[in-house]
Formats: sequence, C-alpha cells, structure tokens
Amino acid sequence: MSAPLLTLRNASKRFGKVTAVVEAELSLNPGIILAIVGGSGSGKSTVANLLLGLEKPTTGVVEFEGRNILALDRGERLAFRAAVQMVFQDPFASLNPRMTIGQTVCEPLTIHRRGDRESRLRHACLAMEEAELRPAEAFFNRHPHELSGGQRQRAAIARAIVLHPRVLVADEPVSMLDVSVRAGILSLFKRFARERGMAIVFITHDLSLIAHLCDEVAVIHRGLVLEQGSTRKVLSDPEHAYTRLLIDAVPRIRSCPAVSHSGSVRTDGSPNRF
Repeated sequence: MSAPLLTLRNASKRFGKVTAVVEAELSLNPGIILAIVGGSGSGKSTVANLLLGLEKPTTGVVEFEGRNILALDRGERLAFRAAVQMVFQDPFASLNPRMTIGQTVCEPLTIHRRGDRESRLRHACLAMEEAELRPAEAFFNRHPHELSGGQRQRAAIARAIVLHPRVLVADEPVSMLDVSVRAGILSLFKRFARERGMAIVFITHDLSLIAHLCDEVAVIHRGLVLEQGSTRKVLSDPEHAYTRLLIDAVPRIRSCPAVSHSGSVRTDGSPNRF
C-alpha cells in the first residue's frame, strides 16, 4: 500500500475548556474515500479543519506526505493549500454572488499563479466539464443565483478540482441538496478517486450515503474516534454501541400494504376478493 498522504497523529483540539477532538489517529491514502461519520457536535468539522490546516492542533500533529504541516515554509504551505482542497456544505453560501461561475473557478488558478489568462480559462472550462457543468460555455458567464442548488455545488466542486488537488475534503456536501441530485454529486467523488487517484474525506452524519461510496469509515463521538476500518466491516459488524445506534437510525423503506380498487387496505398484502 502507498504511503498516507494526510495523517492525524494523536491530534487533539481544545477551544477554551471544550475539547472538540481527542487524540485522533487518522490516515488517508491515495484513491481512498474515507467517511467520517457522527452526530451533530461530534467533532467531524473540527477534524476537517485540522486536516485542511485551518485549525492548529492543541496537541499532536497533522502531516502531509510525512511532514508536519506547521513546519512547512511559505512555498511549501502554498503547495499544501493547492494540494488539499475543500467542498463546503452550503452551495448557496460558498460562492461569491458577485462573481460569475467562470471567475469563481478561475480564482484558485490566479491565486496560485498558474498559467496565463488563456490557459486559466481553458483549465476552468475543463474543470467545469469534469464537474458535469456542461457545456461549460453555457455556465461560464452566469452568476450563482442563476443556477440550481445542484449546479452551484458542481461549480464549487469545479473550483476545488481546478488545481488538480491530491486530497479533497467534502463536509456534508449533499445534505442541502434534493435527493434527486445527490447521486450525481456522489458519483463525481467516486470517479475522482478512481480516475485521478484523489484521496477524499467525506464527512457526513448520514450512514445511508456511505455504503456504496466510501472505502473506509471512521466513527467519531464527542471528539473521540470510536472505531475505524473498512466500510463493509464497520457497517456489517460494528464494534461500538454508538456505531450500532447510528446504523439503527438509518431509515428503512417498508413495503406498502396492498390497496384494493375500492380503496380498502389489506394488511396481509393480498388482493381483496369481491
């Protein structure tokens, strides 16, 4: 197995008297989708911020390719920022309403001084196409308010992948989207991992999303990583009672009782006889 790209080693984070993450140990390998699951306030988003370098661990370290990210020099930090990108939960708030979609997707290329204007425009269009905003020319000069929620999230994803990052951290990326568009967004992440070898952290409270998407899962509760392993193993044979509670909370569709032509219900599921 290849060496981990991104690692938490004994990482804790305190905010005043509150400990949001407790001695977390996590590693992320290329081409792997890791789910971090837990209820509201469990510490999921704090873990994401630690991985992104947006928060400094109170104790422990965050490593990128084996190096403590706090020890990186200016040029290395800039490279780290390009290599580890974020997709936020809210596609309505994560896009600047005054910028066109083309400007939004080009912005990371400008910040990181990638290519000239013509090259940036070309790469932005390619990223939009890869995020399935097609044809890119139809969206390039539009503003966020002119797009649906799913299209906005695809624009945010295009912005995140335009630098060809090695790691993508997605924090509840489909929780605000209609069920009808979620599958398409999730399939993008699966394709990025398979075709680009991108490592993806998928943060969610909804276990129903991870079975067919994620290779590995870490369950977090009150800042503690309670268990982690392959998704198949954790879902089929959970070790911790909290994990079992999360699994039991997943809604299951029950078959509807049969309804006769007269409108009466047969609870045994068999048709009414006249």
